Amino acid sequence: MAEHDTTVMEHDVHHDQGGSWDGGTAPFQASYGKLMMWYFLLSDAFTFSGFLIAYGSLRFSSPTWPVPDFVFSTAPFGLHGAPLIFVTFMSFLLIISSVTMVRAVQEGHRENKRGVVFWMLLTVLGGAGFLGCQAWEWNNLIGTEHMSVTRNPFGTHTEEGVYLGVDGKPGEEEVAAGQTFLLHMADLDPSLSDEAVIASFSGHGEEEGHASHAVNAYDKDYGFMYVDEAGFIHRKYVVTEGENPGEIMMEDYGPKAFGALFFGITGFHGFHVLSGVVFLLIILINAGSGVYAARKNGYEMVEKIGLYWHFVDLVWVFVFLVFYLL
Repeated sequence: MAEHDTTVMEHDVHHDQGGSWDGGTAPFQASYGKLMMWYFLLSDAFTFSGFLIAYGSLRFSSPTWPVPDFVFSTAPFGLHGAPLIFVTFMSFLLIISSVTMVRAVQEGHRENKRGVVFWMLLTVLGGAGFLGCQAWEWNNLIGTEHMSVTRNPFGTHTEEGVYLGVDGKPGEEEVAAGQTFLLHMADLDPSLSDEAVIASFSGHGEEEGHASHAVNAYDKDYGFMYVDEAGFIHRKYVVTEGENPGEIMMEDYGPKAFGALFFGITGFHGFHVLSGVVFLLIILINAGSGVYAARKNGYEMVEKIGLYWHFVDLVWVFVFLVFYLL
């Protein structure tokens, strides 16, 4: 009987000291809220990974793909031929906003309400600036370059050749394999109609000289070309090297997947940035009103939104790599 009582007492002592059966121990010393944020970020990482892996698979299995230095060579204020300048500025804004987010978390640990509000405000401005830059880039690609989720006007030559010039004979302007092209009717001189000699019509124009669909034409600057119903110019060239030398080829649209993947993935990331800016504003207002100061928990909510914001910044590094560098 005494031995049995001793065993029961030992069990009670171990239980009181916090053994394996007491429960309530925070894993990795993280609160429930931070642990759930990590779960969300992990699942979101799988989603982005799936998108980027799909892009990489299509990118490297396609015989032709737009060259980023050509596609993203335009910047605001009429700046052209400056690849990566604008997107580098966008990335800089997002990276700096991640730094200001770190400072906000640090000030929260010090229970400094004014510091938290100040650094979070700078983070919001950085995120809003990034969204503004992305909006300009989308507007340029859709409105100026006429790219959509189903049409990619950025084609790439697959063979070496020479553009056709006067009288349909090979000119002096060479075509390099892998060279990206984009020509739209709006890019030509307004006097094209006076300079072009209409050879034939493939559409159904009601009157001669007024095609309702597509034309074959010649321009003194661009040589022989095909203008489709959407107003895109497809220049003609003769192959000089490769499997079919001497064959006359015509520039065509690039892979449709490029536009769909670009708008889909960057849009999905942009949605994350927009959501982050909204949540940052809400938490900023709460911090300024003293809600978190009363909790005396080191502004944990600021730390949780900080985890999300750093994740958004990290994902952009991979998006930047696959779309703008590869």
